[in-house]
Amino acid sequence: MTQPLFAATWSVSKLCGEIRGVLDEVFSSLWVVGEVQRVRESRRGHVYFELVEKDEGDSICGKLDAVLWRSDWSRVKRMLAASGQELAEGMEIRCRAKVDFWGPGGRLQLVVREIDPSFTLGLLERRRRETLAALTEAGLLEVNRALPLAELPLDVALVTSEGSAAYHDFLATLRESGYAFRVTLVHASVQGARAERELVSALRTAAGPGPGGQVAACVVLIRGGGAKSDLAVFDSRGVAEAVARSPLPVLTGLGHEIDESITDKVAHTALKTPTKVAELLVERVARGERAVDQASRALGAAAMARLRDGREALGRAERGVELARSRVRAAGARLDEHARALARASRSRLRQAERRREEVAGRLRAASPRLVARRRGEPDRLARRLAAVARGHLAARGARLDGLARLARELGPERTLARGYSITRRAAPDGGAGGELITDPSQVAAGDPLVTRTAGGTVASQVVSPGSEDTKV
Repeated sequence: MTQPLFAATWSVSKLCGEIRGVLDEVFSSLWVVGEVQRVRESRRGHVYFELVEKDEGDSICGKLDAVLWRSDWSRVKRMLAASGQELAEGMEIRCRAKVDFWGPGGRLQLVVREIDPSFTLGLLERRRRETLAALTEAGLLEVNRALPLAELPLDVALVTSEGSAAYHDFLATLRESGYAFRVTLVHASVQGARAERELVSALRTAAGPGPGGQVAACVVLIRGGGAKSDLAVFDSRGVAEAVARSPLPVLTGLGHEIDESITDKVAHTALKTPTKVAELLVERVARGERAVDQASRALGAAAMARLRDGREALGRAERGVELARSRVRAAGARLDEHARALARASRSRLRQAERRREEVAGRLRAASPRLVARRRGEPDRLARRLAAVARGHLAARGARLDGLARLARELGPERTLARGYSITRRAAPDGGAGGELITDPSQVAAGDPLVTRTAGGTVASQVVSPGSEDTKV
C-alpha cells in the first residue's frame, strides 16, 4: 500500500498524551502483585518505589516504577500499621493501581491507590527470615567473627567481579597507602543468576593456598552497590554459609549505605563500601608499623640506657679495682708486720710452754705414788656400798610380799567357808565338783546332781523340788 507523500507527524508531547490517554482508558484500575524495592519518600510526602517480579531462578523478569501520592500514602500507611506492618523493601504486595505515563520524563509508572494488608510480606523478607533462622539454629552467626584477624594483613584474597568499580576502588586505596599489599583476585559475578554459585566457589578458593602456596591473612568480599534487588544474592543461604564457615576472617564491603545483608551479619567485619574495607586494612598495617616503630625506639632507648649504665658501672668498677689494689698493698704490709710479730710471740710462747711442761712433769712424778695407793682401795669401798644397798632393797620387797600373802589368805574362799558358807556346783560327769556354779534356784531342775563344798569337805546331793525359794534336796 502506497504511503502518502506527506504523512501525519506527531510531536513528542502529543504522542505522550495519546499514550497516557490509551493507558488510562485500558488500565484505569487493576490489582498488581510484585515485590517492593528502592522505597523512598520525597520531601513533599509522596512515596516512590519499584515493583518487581522474579522467576524461579530468583532473577528479576519484570520491573515497574510505582508511586503513592501523599493523599493516598497517609491512608495506606494507617492500614498497614493497623496490621502491624509497614511498607519496606523486600515485601511482596498486592496493590490496586492504574497505569500512568509521565510525558516529561518519558516514564511509565503505576499510581498505587491502596495495598492489601494481608499480602504484604515479601519473598525476599521471608527468605531473609528463614535464612537467618537456619543460620542461628546452626550456630553460624558468630563463627567467622570469632576468628583472629592478623595484625599485619598484607596478604589479601579478594573476591569480586574483575574490572568492576569496587575492584578498582579497593586496589587504588591499597596502592596509595604505600604498603606492600599482596592481593590475589578470585573472580566471581556479584549479581545475576550465576552469582550465588560463583561466589560460593570463589570464597572456598580464596581460603586455600594462593598461586605461590601462601595462605592469605583474610578474605575480602566487595561489590559496588546497587539496588536491593541487585544485592539479593548476599541474602542467600549459600553465600552466607560459605562466609560463616570460611577458615579465614571475611571482611565485606557491599556498597549499600543503609541495609545490612545476611552476609554482613555472618562476616568477621562488615563495612559499607570497598574503600572502607581497604582503609581498615591500611589502618591496621599502619597501626602495626607504629607499634613496631615504638617498640624499636623503646628498644633503642633501653639499649642506650643499658649502655650508659654499663659504662658507669665499668668506671665504678675500675675505681673500685684501683682502691682494692691500694688496700691489698696496705694489707700486705700489715700482714708482713703481723707475721714478724707472730714469729716473735711464737718463739716466746714456745719457751714458756717448755718451762711449764717441765714443771708439770716434775709435779706429776712426785704425786704419782700417792695417787696409785689411794686408788687401790677404791673397788673394795664401792663393793661394800653396793651390797648394803641391795640388802635394803631385798628387805623392802620381802616385807611387801609377806603383806600380799596375808591379804590373799584373808580374802581366800577357805576363810569364807570357815565362817559357815558353802559353794554349790552342778556335779561334773565324773562325779566331781567341777560343774556350773549355782547362784539361783532357776538354774537347776528335779533330779540334777549337785556337789556342795564346805570348810570340812564336800557333800553330794540331788534336787528334789526346784523353782521355789525353798528348793528341797
